Amino acid sequence: MLYRLLYRLIDDCQSKLSAKNSSQWNIKEIQNLRKEVEEARDDLVNQLKEIRYFHHQAEWLIERFSDGKYRDVEGLVKLVDREELKENDWSLTPGRYVGVAPEEEDPDFDFSETMHNIHKELEELNTQENELAEKINENFRKLGI
Repeated sequence: MLYRLLYRLIDDCQSKLSAKNSSQWNIKEIQNLRKEVEEARDDLVNQLKEIRYFHHQAEWLIERFSDGKYRDVEGLVKLVDREELKENDWSLTPGRYVGVAPEEEDPDFDFSETMHNIHKELEELNTQENELAEKINENFRKLGI
């Protein structure tokens, strides 16, 4: 939330107040601050995702072993006897016995957040591209080319 407010303030200053034309407007410093805020935000998001991941895994295990006792779980674990091993030529490959777990949707995937991050990165790259192209043109002018 804070980063969105920061972006909105910067955008308002640039567009409504023509801050870019002001000598007090330091684009490099603002970009550095913006980058620091983004890094802090990304770090926090990653920490929250890690917490959510472990919480999800704990819920998953409790759901499958709610009574605290062993039971076969497709895609995870299965107890087999010697007869079943013999039928499978004594193969110890887990996939022969356990099978494949049904595919689950990733609860942590946020499409809008992912698109926002991609858009933000693209916007930063476009800004850098314009700045570099301007510097290159300026250097060519200095060289008389």
